[in-house]
Amino acid sequence: MLILTIESSCDETSAAVVRDGREVLSNIIASQVDLHACYGGVVPELAARKHLEACPVVIEQALQQANVELSEIEGIAVTAGPGLIGALLVGMSNAKAMAYALGVPLVGVHHIEGHILAPFLEHQIEFPYLALAVSGGHTHLYRVEGIGQYQIIGQTLDDAAGEAFDKVAKMSGLTYPGGALIDRLAQEGDPKYFDFPRPMLHRPGFDFSFSGIKTSVLNQIKKLEYPLEEKTLQHLAASFQEAVVDVLSRKTFKAAQEHGLTRIVVAGGVACNSGLRQRFKKFGCDKNIDVFFPSPLLCADNAAMLAVAGDEYLSRGLSSPLDLNARANWPLDSVGGPLQSDTQSKR
Repeated sequence: MLILTIESSCDETSAAVVRDGREVLSNIIASQVDLHACYGGVVPELAARKHLEACPVVIEQALQQANVELSEIEGIAVTAGPGLIGALLVGMSNAKAMAYALGVPLVGVHHIEGHILAPFLEHQIEFPYLALAVSGGHTHLYRVEGIGQYQIIGQTLDDAAGEAFDKVAKMSGLTYPGGALIDRLAQEGDPKYFDFPRPMLHRPGFDFSFSGIKTSVLNQIKKLEYPLEEKTLQHLAASFQEAVVDVLSRKTFKAAQEHGLTRIVVAGGVACNSGLRQRFKKFGCDKNIDVFFPSPLLCADNAAMLAVAGDEYLSRGLSSPLDLNARANWPLDSVGGPLQSDTQSKR
């Protein structure tokens, strides 16, 4: 099946053309980073307006790069949530209009589902596996039994890991988005220079908390001379990153072992972090657990990642009605899976 996918959940507008849920023919991403940088974060109204401008453009570019005519598209998958409601509505409006005009089925896909299935575009992975979805808005652990079969076993109780990275960067005087800058600085610093806490690490269960680490960094910065010297900034970044990576890796591998899983997928924007990748690969070798990361492009918000689930559902004959609505909040492990009974139909 040849499907067109559309993603607009936050500040990237993306469209892709994918064959059989695995072969990516195109994956176009229009970023809004420069637009939101001066505000220190994403402004929802501006994001939605930018999606309005960019959506038709990225769709046309995706079709051209794939060398595919619109008439060849057999189905459309679109992010239906969670995300910024105004941003989601732009992508969904385009997807629904095209599905109606072309007479092809539409399917709404969960944003996090797209992320934790993204490695299937590059790897052969057997079910079940443990998925760590780690980004600016999410830090969740899921047991994945199959496409559409997800059980949450842990989540952040406050800040997402990616949000903590960006806030620490802002407190340190760095520009937005700060996650990549923290990672770059950390490579030149001493991860043991500052002793930051590891919240929830020794408590039962697999939930996370990152607000305490963020507060500890802020208190440390207040003791230092501002603006921070380059070397001090490197040590601060390295020590903070070490604390976050330590919590994420140890909790995830403990969960995998307790659930008897020998495969781990790490996905989402923070999965690009070099320290996180190195630690997971090392732990994977030490504990004889296979670890899969998407390539950096597929870690970011992108449309191609929606095709794995989208193709599967459409191939089963499952589709969403044209009155499908966007969801700002949407539990991935809700009853009935991502295609719930009140938003699905059979074609």
